Amino acid sequence: MASINKPLEEYDSVKTWYQGLREQSGIEPNEDKSRLALLAEFCATLELDPDEIVAACLLRKEGKETKISIKGRRSMAERITDFQAQGGAEGRERAKRGNAVRSFLIHNGIQLQSGIQI
Repeated sequence: MASINKPLEEYDSVKTWYQGLREQSGIEPNEDKSRLALLAEFCATLELDPDEIVAACLLRKEGKETKISIKGRRSMAERITDFQAQGGAEGRERAKRGNAVRSFLIHNGIQLQSGIQI
C-alpha cells in the first residue's frame, strides 16, 4: 500500500477522470474541489493512491488485455458504500460522497451500480 506522495491531480487516473468530466459532462473539475476532496478522503480511508484504487478493480493477465475483476469491483463497491455512510452526511450529501468516488471509477473504465439511498 502506497501513501499519496504527490498532488492528486498528478495521478493518471485523476487526469483521466477530469478529462472525462470535461468531455462527457461539460464539468470543469477545478471549479468544484469537493469531488477531489472526497476522493482524497476515500484514498486515505483505504490507504491507497488513486491509481491503486483503479488497479484493485482490475485483473492483469500476462500477454492479454487487462480485464475488470468481478471480485475487485464488488469489494470496491462495498468500500464505497461504507465510505458513503461515514462522515455524518444525510440525504443528498451522503449520496454525493459515494457518487464522487463512483464517478472517478466509472471514468476510469470501472462500471459500478450507484446503490444510492436517500
